[in-house]
Parts: sequence; structure tokens; C-alpha cells
Amino acid sequence: MQRVMHQVKPTLPPSRLLVERRFPLEMNVTLPEIRELYDTGKAGRWNPLRDVDWKSLDTSQYDEPARQAARRTWSRRLWVEATGLTETPALLMRFCMEVGREIDPKFYLTVRNTEEAWHVECFDRLAEAFGGRIAAPADPAYEATFNRNLHRRAMDAGQNLDSYVASFAAFEDGLELELCRTWRSHSTNSAVIAVLDRVIVDKERHAAFGWLYLASRATDWSAKDRALIADELAAHVRETELKGYHCPWLAPEHAAAEAEADALTASSGLGGAPRAAEEDTLVNYTANARAKLAELGVTLPLFESNRMRAF
Repeated sequence: MQRVMHQVKPTLPPSRLLVERRFPLEMNVTLPEIRELYDTGKAGRWNPLRDVDWKSLDTSQYDEPARQAARRTWSRRLWVEATGLTETPALLMRFCMEVGREIDPKFYLTVRNTEEAWHVECFDRLAEAFGGRIAAPADPAYEATFNRNLHRRAMDAGQNLDSYVASFAAFEDGLELELCRTWRSHSTNSAVIAVLDRVIVDKERHAAFGWLYLASRATDWSAKDRALIADELAAHVRETELKGYHCPWLAPEHAAAEAEADALTASSGLGGAPRAAEEDTLVNYTANARAKLAELGVTLPLFESNRMRAF
């Protein structure tokens, strides 16, 4: 008699939810620079179908290895960008439900989610054009790096909201912006450049939101708050960035296929950058973020990896 093995899915700990207390309802502008991000985002809206000349992509001019590499690279970026489709609404709900949080981030996050949807659409179209979207990493062990359950974390009442913003709306969004700029500088295909140009403008607002919000809150942080922010930021770098979330060459034991694809995508001018350029971006960005955090009283440690120099 043949035994049927059932895979046991891991269970997640329950989240403690906030209780809604809406009143008194405050609608006054208290963070004008963040309200301006909302207004600018509305005014700068774009359409992936109308504003990108997809015919200029012309995938036939590239050989099969280059097409397959670009397919894998843009599929991986799609996995990353799709996180926002659940994470941003959860973060918006958290801001709405936590007592005393300002109205301006709530307005802004509605625009951010729309922009993330446009990015998802563009990355999906690129992957499809080069041979079809790849649904999951080649190595199942790498898949865990992308399943971060940020929507649950954002809504967990036990999660400090300011430390969440520091890790994911300031540091991570800022790193994504700088990596996009690096990929753009090494791209030659006009359709890929058009996509990255529009994504960069959006991500400038995404990163600005995180850093502006931290600056508005910093004067009220205690020493314990600052230590918590530093700890959660360090955990993010070690548990996400150093596991190849944005740069697969940092995790060759699980992401060899993705790292090889990125290298060929870069040499083909299809939206990547050489490993050395990405390493420089990671090192320089982290140094700049560390300096910004120091101004807010948060000390970010140095990080070491056997795949790159300390940063």
C-alpha cells in the first residue's frame, strides 16, 4: 500500500490587531511635505500602456540566452514589487487605526499603492515579452526570502510603527530607488529605460515619505525607541538584503540562476547592472542611510558578508 505524504504548511503566529478609535477625527495638514508628495503623485500619474513605447522593446534583436536572462530578472523584480500590493494597504490601515497618527501619510499611501500597481504591470509585461513570467525562484529555498508577510507585520499591534517605517518605507525603499538608478545607467533598450525612468520618479517619492516621516517623529523617540529601530533595521539587512532579496549574487547557494540571469541582463543592456556597480550602490547607500539615521539618534551597525566588502 502506497503512503501519501502530506506537506505540512508552516503556521504563522497570530497577530494582535488594533481596536478602531476614529474620533476625534483630525483632517488638518500637519506634515506639509508629505501632503505635497500626495499632491505631486496625483499630478504625475502615468499609464503603463500609454506612456511606454512597448514596440521599441523589440525582443527579436536579442539572442535566446539574453531573452531568458531578462525574463528571469524581470520576473524576480515582479516578485519583489508585488509585495506592495498587500503591504501598502496594510500599512495604510495601520496608520488609520493607530490613535494619534497624522492624516497626511494616510492620503499619501493611497497614491503609493497605485504606483506600485503600475510597476507590477510594467515588470510583468517585460517578463512576458522576453518569454513569459516565471512564477517562482529556481531554488525553493530562495522563495522564503520573498515571503516576508509584511502585511501581517504592519497590522500587528505589537509592531512599533516608526521602526516599521524606518526599515521598509525609508531604508528599503531608498535602496530600491538607488538600485533602479544604477540599472537605468547601464540600460540601452529604450522601452526598458522608459519604464525605469517612470519607476524612479515614483520611488523618489516612496523613499522621501519614509525619511520625512522619521524626521517628523524623531524628537519624541526615547532611547528605547532608537535602540528598537536600530535592531529592526539591522535585522532587515541581515535577514533580507544579505539573503539576496535585491541582489541575488549575495546568496549564490540559493539564487545562482537569478544571479547569472542578472549578469547577462546587465551586459545586454536590458535593465541590470554589473555586480560591482550594485555592490557600490549598496555600500554607498547604506553609508548615506547610516549618516541620516545618526542625525536622528539611531546607530546602524556595520555589516559583514563573505560575498562583499563590509558596508
